[in-house]
Amino acid sequence: MNRLSALAACTALLGQAAVAAEAPPSLAYASIAELQQRMDAGTLTSQALARQFIERIARIDRAGPSLHAVIEVNPEAASLAAALDAKRAGARSRGPLYGIPVLLKDNIDTGDRMLTTAGSLALADAPAPRDAGLVERLRKAGALILGKTNLSEWANFRSSHASSGWSGRGGQTRNPYVLDRNPCGSSAGSGAAVAAGLATVAIGSETDGSILCPAAMNGLVGIKPTLGLVSRSGIVPISHSQDTAGPMARSVADAAAVLGAIAGSDPRDPATAEADRHATDYTRFLDPDGLKGKRIGVVRQLAGAEPNADRILEQSIALMKARGAVIVDPVKVPHLNELGEAEMTVLLYEFKHDIAGYLATRPKTKAKNLADLIAFNRAHAAEEMPWFGQELFEQAQAKGPLTDKAYLDALAKAKRLSGPEGIDAALKAQRLDALLAPSWGPAFVTDPVLGDHVVSGDPTVGGASQAAAVAGYPSITVPAGFAHGLPVGIVLFGAKWSEPTLISIAYGFERHARAWQPPKFLDTVDGAPAVP
Repeated sequence: MNRLSALAACTALLGQAAVAAEAPPSLAYASIAELQQRMDAGTLTSQALARQFIERIARIDRAGPSLHAVIEVNPEAASLAAALDAKRAGARSRGPLYGIPVLLKDNIDTGDRMLTTAGSLALADAPAPRDAGLVERLRKAGALILGKTNLSEWANFRSSHASSGWSGRGGQTRNPYVLDRNPCGSSAGSGAAVAAGLATVAIGSETDGSILCPAAMNGLVGIKPTLGLVSRSGIVPISHSQDTAGPMARSVADAAAVLGAIAGSDPRDPATAEADRHATDYTRFLDPDGLKGKRIGVVRQLAGAEPNADRILEQSIALMKARGAVIVDPVKVPHLNELGEAEMTVLLYEFKHDIAGYLATRPKTKAKNLADLIAFNRAHAAEEMPWFGQELFEQAQAKGPLTDKAYLDALAKAKRLSGPEGIDAALKAQRLDALLAPSWGPAFVTDPVLGDHVVSGDPTVGGASQAAAVAGYPSITVPAGFAHGLPVGIVLFGAKWSEPTLISIAYGFERHARAWQPPKFLDTVDGAPAVP
């Protein structure tokens, strides 16, 4: 069954289900707390909610403006929702995600009928044999796995000239705020889908910027957790030194609820050995006065790239001061401009090694290593390489084993300069709780010819993800304003395991900034809406 027929079948099944109430359109943008109140009151069921989202995907994602954000709808959504509704009354303990539809980036394994492809046709020959570690946790929490989201193919690690949000399997994802603009990558579909009200929340993944950038450019909250807080087992990898999954949501509260559900140790991912000591219910840190008394350092090295982002940064600083934060401005983070070469060396070495390890968990998939993937792309160039190539694949294939001195030296340098001698040094020098920078500027125009106009640290549009990504430290982006109808965010980052502090600051800011607005699906800047 193809994804369109599966969508139609699932919609029909949900339409036949007995439900307590029709889910009104406003629930497309409802919070987790609002949905739980309605379901507890018996005026809404998980079946009705799933039906609304599936119908909305058909109308907005497949037809209408054709966002291409959802790559596949779960053909079992109807039966799963019915089972959750049946168990709701008798459930002894229900967490905040019980019955809530969640979308997963299509590099996260599900041991069901859905595929996990990283957007590539090379992995479309068979489903994964079991759930990823974080999916096991979501199911245990009672979340409804609604489907998979499109992404930048191979999480944007195939070509340096790629267009974010494009994959051979899913096509080009569009930004729901302005349709000719890019959603940024690589969690492009997760960002666009949640922004467009196609699900309540989604899971993205990040190696460097792939949660933060699409969250910022789609007007969302995105949390890139400390490396090792959330299991990476069953996630198509780039780099075990930097990869992590995290929540993307329309509010800090929703993102915190999701993070609490997916955080924790997993024997399949040795990096999570300490996770149970730090994982908690992050909604406990949703403090309306979370800014009061917090010492926040402004990293001016990451500003000055884009005037709209700079303007919104200044407004955000003023708000933080007014709400009791102690702003230290400027704060220098050492070595920010020295990370790029070492980081890329590490990523190339680790991708070759890690992708082979992942493919070994997919015995029904023909590709067994990076060389096989390169050969597949060459054999299917019309579908897989219509606009850009695979030079990053080829550079990675040329690397040796992880025992090479070049790799070990680059890894040690990257971790030292980004962490102890970078972020940690800046925090300690000024006794800071967190560091602040502008997010990327407004979304750039999608360009299949020249590729993206944004990378972390790009001199024209900015980006503040790299230091925390390389160090493996947490970061969070929050909506802060708009420019020409496009959302712009701010980024907060801090020490290892500092998620509670960052969430508290972000929530305090969000409560007073109130910057989120639903998208208007404009065809271009100042254009006409594509959706009434």
